[in-house]
Amino acid sequence: AVIVTGGAVVARAGNRTRELSDPTAHAEVLAIRTACAAAGTERLADHDLYVTLEPCAMCAAAISAARIGRLYYGAADPKSGGVAVGAKVFSHPQCHHVPEVYDGIGAGEAEAMLKAFFQGRR
Repeated sequence: AVIVTGGAVVARAGNRTRELSDPTAHAEVLAIRTACAAAGTERLADHDLYVTLEPCAMCAAAISAARIGRLYYGAADPKSGGVAVGAKVFSHPQCHHVPEVYDGIGAGEAEAMLKAFFQGRR
C-alpha cells in the first residue's frame, strides 16, 4: 500500500500480520497509521491510497474512517474484498465517508504479481 499527497509518497507498507502476530496489520491499515502520524491528524482527505488488491472490509472501514480522498486498486478480490464484492462497506448507510474509487488499474499485472507472491509463500 502506498499513500500519496501533493505528488509525494508519505507512507508505504506491506502486510505484516504474521510478522507482528497482529490480524489487523494489513498493508492499508499500516500505511494509514503512518500517513496519519506524518500529517498529525486522523483525517487524510487530500490523500490517495494505492493498493494491489481490493481492500477487505476491515481496511475499507479504515479508509472511510481516515477520510481517504481516493482509492486506487488493481485486482478484484472475490474471496475477501470489501469494496466491490462481499461487504461493500462504502455502500452501507453507516459508512460516513466514501472515497472516490478507481478499480481495475493494471488488473492483469496485479493479478499476476499476487499469484507469483502467494506461490512463493506456499
